[in-house]
Amino acid sequence: MKEPMSIEGYDKLVEEFKYLLEKEKPKVAHEKLVAAALGDRSENADYQAAKEKLRFIDKRLFYLNKMIQNAQVIDPSLHEHKRVSFGSTVTLLNLDTDEEEIYTLCGVLESEIENGLISIHSPLAKAMLGKEVGDDFKIKLPNGTKEYEIENIEYKNIYSLKKNIRTKSDYAFH
Repeated sequence: MKEPMSIEGYDKLVEEFKYLLEKEKPKVAHEKLVAAALGDRSENADYQAAKEKLRFIDKRLFYLNKMIQNAQVIDPSLHEHKRVSFGSTVTLLNLDTDEEEIYTLCGVLESEIENGLISIHSPLAKAMLGKEVGDDFKIKLPNGTKEYEIENIEYKNIYSLKKNIRTKSDYAFH
């Protein structure tokens, strides 16, 4: 199944994949070789640690490769956002509380619910897809049914809203 994501989200996946493959894995493989040269591997903590790091790196590379292969890269800036779609920032009026809520629909790997970035696969996002300004809808949630009205639909860059962007220092295994 294809996983929608922004251009920046895809680029971040590729960046992490390349970093792990070209920098981190060779470095840890070298650490393992150096530790192995010290003798008995069964009681060699450095060797065991390097071996474990390599296992984690290989698992992460496998996961990232799968996500890259399944990526459906979408540039939401090219869409009009007259209807709610991937990359839309939607201002909702909660008709039960009369409070405004703002959400941006993004890929599952880009989501940060605490910052209003919700996965396109979430129940709320699914309920909004295709709706226009002025449309109202109900959604059943575990704590009851909520009713919303769409007040505004606009485009804001997903990565300008993110607060938790991984960097190369986050990619490394310590």
